[in-house]
Amino acid sequence: MRVLAVDVGGRHVKALAQGEAERRRFKSGPDLTPERTVAETLELVEGWQFDCVSIGIPAPVADDVVERDPVNLGPGWKGFDFQAAFGRPTKVVNDAVMQAIGSYEGGRMLFLGLGTGLGSTLIVDDTIVPMELAHLPFRRATFEDYVGRAGRARLGPKRWREAVLKTIEHLSAALLPDYVVLGGGLADELADLPTNVRVGGNEQAFLGGFRLWD
Repeated sequence: MRVLAVDVGGRHVKALAQGEAERRRFKSGPDLTPERTVAETLELVEGWQFDCVSIGIPAPVADDVVERDPVNLGPGWKGFDFQAAFGRPTKVVNDAVMQAIGSYEGGRMLFLGLGTGLGSTLIVDDTIVPMELAHLPFRRATFEDYVGRAGRARLGPKRWREAVLKTIEHLSAALLPDYVVLGGGLADELADLPTNVRVGGNEQAFLGGFRLWD
């Protein structure tokens, strides 16, 4: 069974099917609706063969249903029937969960996605614990306000890096992970990280989408 993995982000929607060499993408943004996402994805992947779909959404998800519209996208995501729209068996998860699954190497792992916002997932001995840590209080605002893309633009690279390291320190103290994996579009801009922290490639989201069907 061949899987199509779709990663919905605040700037782009990316897709890759098992057996294909290169991902494809189209622009996202504050006007993106789920109907448009499905339509443009199906147009984007024309010519690819796949039997089922995994899609990661930047919002809380339970039992393959989006529970709240994403902050950085358009309306209509809550309760949307992706399986009916794609016309194939479909699994829906939070986007950080999908990338976390692809990055997991056992034990107790905290995944933090640094992009338009802040995604988070904890995996403990193969058990997935989705989390919404982005809007917890941090300094004078929230974690997301400091480590997301808007925070980086406001703080500059040096102070933004300091905020990211402090975020890792706070969350690690609370959740006690064996290791931390950083993903998202901003993760590659970090270097000289603590020994138990590493950057995971964004392509791991596709591996996570494939693993959802294992």
